[in-house]
Amino acid sequence: MAADDSGFGAFVAGTAGRLLHVATLLTSEPVQPPGANPHALRLLTAALGTTYAHWDRLRGGDPYGDDPYVYARRELAVRFAREARRYRRGRGGPLSRLAPRERLAVVLRLHEGLYEEQAAALMGLSAERVRELFLRGVGALRSAPAPARPHPAPDAGSRSAAGSGAAGRAGADGTAEADGVAG
Repeated sequence: MAADDSGFGAFVAGTAGRLLHVATLLTSEPVQPPGANPHALRLLTAALGTTYAHWDRLRGGDPYGDDPYVYARRELAVRFAREARRYRRGRGGPLSRLAPRERLAVVLRLHEGLYEEQAAALMGLSAERVRELFLRGVGALRSAPAPARPHPAPDAGSRSAAGSGAAGRAGADGTAEADGVAG
């Protein structure tokens, strides 16, 4: 049975976008303009190629077989870790200030929602080391200044800044919110 006949095309159509986003975060390439992430596309293509090569086993009758998404994500992470030297310097993406292992730990824990133990198994490290990399990465992201966002000039007829907009809102629990994030 050919892999395409057993649903590989549908798998790629359903998961390639999310896997490309993971690869783009890992390589720390910008998302825009389209095509600005060639390294992420290369990682994704290689991971999907390996997934295709093992597709019959992944979707076959083996009750202990891997979930195809988990397999493709693992292949993506392993390839990234193996080639981490290529990604030492960020390419302008949101995680560009992090070292490759920190990026991998942060993406697996926050974006993919893996537990420390799952990320540790995937990265081939101890859970304590993954925790350390994750905390260092999150700390670096928190300590860096946020990029400046342009604010529209207030209209002459608008309410005052203190009583309107995000600066003056209160959350449902009574805490102040700034730009939609409870403080």
